[in-house]
Amino acid sequence: MQKLVAGDVVYLSGRIYTARDKAHALMHSKGSPLSLQGAALYHCGPLIHESRVLSAGPTTSGRMSRYTEEILRLGVRAIIGKGGLPGEPFLRRAVYLAYPGGCGAAAAQQLKIVDVHLKELGMAESIWEFEAKEFGPMIVAIDSHGKDLYQDVRASVKSRLPS
Repeated sequence: MQKLVAGDVVYLSGRIYTARDKAHALMHSKGSPLSLQGAALYHCGPLIHESRVLSAGPTTSGRMSRYTEEILRLGVRAIIGKGGLPGEPFLRRAVYLAYPGGCGAAAAQQLKIVDVHLKELGMAESIWEFEAKEFGPMIVAIDSHGKDLYQDVRASVKSRLPS
């Protein structure tokens, strides 16, 4: 994780856990139902049929921003999503990986179901545990050294706007 720099294109193999609004709120109020130490957490509400992932595109991460600090305290080392998060909490701890929206069917081809946690929250809101094989491409949008591509773009746009 420390070797990753904002702008790098990466693919991830290994375990990925999904979490959306309800799972974040529940982890906030009751703690995580599983260990997330060293984990990659994907802001995603997948579409599952029987034992197959049909679609697994990213959801907008901004809705979960109020939980970022707490999620990183649980040991998460990568958050995957779209739209970004405030970069400050990531410093020396984790990275934010931007996955392109509209690619849910492509993402599904790279994910296999291992388990489901908090199933009572429903398909989209449960925490799905996936085994990923070359999941990506993703861009390191926020690195652990303080570089934030979203912040850079905002600053660039602001500098070009008339006063």
